Amino acid sequence: MSQVTGQLPDTETEETEGTKEESRAEDAPQRPGLFGWRLRHPRAARGVTVATTVLAGALVLCALLLPNRVERLSFGAFFRIPAEGVLLAGLLLSLPPRPRRIVAVATGVLLGLLSVLKFLDMGFYQVLARPFDLVLDWILLDDAAEFVRESFGRTGQVLAVAGVLVLLVVVLVATTLATVRLTELMVRHRPVATRTTLILGTAWITCVTLGVQVTEVPLASKINADYVDNRVEQVRAGLRDAEVFRKQAAVDAFADTPPDQLLTGLRGKDVLFTFIESYGRVAIDDPAMSRQIDSVLDEGTGRLKAAGFASRSGWLKSPVTGAGSWLAHSTFLSGLWIKNQQRYRSLTTSDRATLNSYFRKTGAWRTVGVVPGVRRAWPEGEFFALDRIYDSEHLGYHGPYFSWTPVPDQFSLEAFERLEHGKKDREPIMAEIILASSHNPWAPVARMIDWEDLGDGSVFHGIKEEGKDPKEVWKNPDDVRAEYANAIEYSLRSLVEYVERYGDDDTVLVFLGDHQPVPTVTAGSRSKDVPVTIVARDPKVLERVEDWGWTDGLKPAKDAPQWPMDKFRDRFMTAYGPDGG
Repeated sequence: MSQVTGQLPDTETEETEGTKEESRAEDAPQRPGLFGWRLRHPRAARGVTVATTVLAGALVLCALLLPNRVERLSFGAFFRIPAEGVLLAGLLLSLPPRPRRIVAVATGVLLGLLSVLKFLDMGFYQVLARPFDLVLDWILLDDAAEFVRESFGRTGQVLAVAGVLVLLVVVLVATTLATVRLTELMVRHRPVATRTTLILGTAWITCVTLGVQVTEVPLASKINADYVDNRVEQVRAGLRDAEVFRKQAAVDAFADTPPDQLLTGLRGKDVLFTFIESYGRVAIDDPAMSRQIDSVLDEGTGRLKAAGFASRSGWLKSPVTGAGSWLAHSTFLSGLWIKNQQRYRSLTTSDRATLNSYFRKTGAWRTVGVVPGVRRAWPEGEFFALDRIYDSEHLGYHGPYFSWTPVPDQFSLEAFERLEHGKKDREPIMAEIILASSHNPWAPVARMIDWEDLGDGSVFHGIKEEGKDPKEVWKNPDDVRAEYANAIEYSLRSLVEYVERYGDDDTVLVFLGDHQPVPTVTAGSRSKDVPVTIVARDPKVLERVEDWGWTDGLKPAKDAPQWPMDKFRDRFMTAYGPDGG
């Protein structure tokens, strides 16, 4: 009896407080303001109350069922029974007033944070084809803001950042207020809320047992429980990855090789490792682009052959897709799988030798970097063992930016010729060259001009004005894909014409894509393959890679060998070592 009596005050207090609120409302004098309006227009006030409650319910339901990928946003995705909502309703109905309010507020904030995280996932899937990493990806938000500034100007960057911050606050506040409002509604109508919760719980169990689906989506959902579980495992994996990577980085097959035994098959050659931004397999395989790119590759193969050059092509699997070029570059050069920023930082603060390092170690090459995408301090440049780095400020370019791209590819290659390759009585060069014209957003795109007319790059002002506005291009996925293909064509033509114009018997070119473009272009393809090609006039150079099985010409066959990108370094050094060939 004492236990029953002890439980009554909570219920009685709630009912009494509710009665007092109603009495105060009835006895309150008519006065201006919101309270007075509600008394003067009770039907309208009732409508507003109902509408607000419905909106609160819809918001909470959407937060509970919101997927983390754009392509999963559909009617069926929100026509489901969320297990978390049923359990939460039961918990709130069973708690005393004060703990209930605390739990309601905490739940609203948590739902808001989960919603924000899902929005981040949507963005990352659209660009990188993967979810946001809670441990490793925060630095990429700064890079994203910088990319917006370079593509759409300072105003666009400020508006984008302000919009994101406002959205964050609005989502957190709205989900919290909505959860509190629904909690108060359930308490005022406890019997109905209790019955409804039991019915929904029973329906959820039944749907799980029978496998009931709506538009191929299970009617019973536990999306947030699974989502949080995956996120916890992702964080654990990220924390473990540092030790895994440390062990992998400690193994280097060439660490103890004497300098005079390194890269002996390339002595006296100029070796140019050239990355074409976003040059992925989709450019060759996709029917909407293949005719255009095939034509460029076939024409390039013929022109180089006429100039005395032969070529072999294959496929490499990049560690990233959509973006993250520096991770792909470091994977290719270091022989380690650099799939995230944590690994990149660990690599660039270690003594791991890269291809650049081994060329420099021989003492037979001058190492040079042409990196037009670098526009600020680049402390990692020292790690990559480059004797001289030419960034966007040191190529002599006085033309305009093309969206993100600071220097058109044709000018970058001409600058390399002027500053390094074309000098007389020089030592052999190993160069790392980044061609950035095919970097997202692919509009406006530069076009080829006579090499003699490049000058200081001022000629590109008029060419940029002829190009398309990226904001207009990105309104239509087909336009994005078309401009992507145009950008890849420009990069390939720049490189082919450079070799045709300036290459000689001692030129060895290795060029490759760093990663596939964003999902808007790949149209759902999960492939991370990129083309890789070796070009040389000296037949002995290609004889050493004959057993690789690569395809003749600049275009790899569909069934050409595909290697993980981190395997290239050791295979290349083995092929051109004293025991290769």
